[in-house]
Amino acid sequence: MKYSIIVPVFNRPDEVDELLQSLAAQSYKDFEVIIVEDGSENTCKDVCDKFADILALHYYIKANSGPGQSRNYGAERAKGEWLIILDSDVVLPREYMRAVENYLSSSEGKEVAAWGGPDASHPSFTPVQKAISYSMTSFFTTGGIRGGGSSKNKPKRALDKFYPRSFNMGIRRDVYLQLGGFSKMRFGEDIDFSYRIVEAGHRAQLIPEAWLWHKRRTDFRKFFRQVYNSGIARINLEKRHPGTMKLVHMLPMVFTLGVVFLSLLALIGIAMALAGLYSAYCGPSGCNMGLIVTFLGGAVVLTALSPLLLYSLLLLVDSAIRNRSLSVGLLSVPAAFVQLMGYGFGFLEAWWKRMVLRQDEFTAFEKNFYK
Repeated sequence: MKYSIIVPVFNRPDEVDELLQSLAAQSYKDFEVIIVEDGSENTCKDVCDKFADILALHYYIKANSGPGQSRNYGAERAKGEWLIILDSDVVLPREYMRAVENYLSSSEGKEVAAWGGPDASHPSFTPVQKAISYSMTSFFTTGGIRGGGSSKNKPKRALDKFYPRSFNMGIRRDVYLQLGGFSKMRFGEDIDFSYRIVEAGHRAQLIPEAWLWHKRRTDFRKFFRQVYNSGIARINLEKRHPGTMKLVHMLPMVFTLGVVFLSLLALIGIAMALAGLYSAYCGPSGCNMGLIVTFLGGAVVLTALSPLLLYSLLLLVDSAIRNRSLSVGLLSVPAAFVQLMGYGFGFLEAWWKRMVLRQDEFTAFEKNFYK
């Protein structure tokens, strides 16, 4: 057995059904699938039973411990030379495993110890899912560093160090076991693992052809919680791996502070305009200061909101063109603000608790992660 595909699952049987269908349709077949049910109440056992005669499928159920520890649980029971880690909310194109095999069989592929692939939005995704996918992959939100997952728009291979993400990553089984797998972090554990892979002297590589469809979250509330936790994780990762934080990681925080400042400025302008209107008076001898205050307040509101409106228009047009849908373009505006500001607020909370108050990672965020 060359490949073991490990999927941690928590209350998502419908997603597992779609994933297993796509695995059953792969053109390359030399792999086993390990589903680890992480203490779910709504299990996917019945779904897995449907594929028992189609795939080399192993189903395990265990007490809840988070995705990282569930992946470790699956890795301990895997037989493949390579472990492929997937999230339950992905769907694979037919040639995904073939692309992985072709690369790892090449001279370049034989030199890597870990790899990752990009993601894309599927045409069947809901408008909200497409908008969320846009916010995570667009140049105007994340710099496009997580995009490019379509067969017509593949990213170039990373020239700098590449850090795989757990929704679509692979690692040699011996390296996985040598490093002890994923840590007990409940969020950001995949980046922590990728850092440890590279820090140990192993090479990690992007495989552009090994792309998949990634559903991410299905509504803005869940999406906000996800990116909020990502913001927290970034500070925790910096504490674990000093020097890994880059300028790009701080941009959502800067954006968040900018939006808050401009919003407060707009409110001040509105208050000025209303106060001016209340006291404005124009008579035979001219107008009093109230009218001037009203115009000044209006100018403050326009100045404050113009950058936000222009940025929103840019997002709307770009997403509408990319997705060929005005509705997705409109939804992409709140999706982008949720993505950037959710991350930004999580980053600020973690910065305050970890950097200023010097709290421990586990105690500072026990409510968020460690249950």
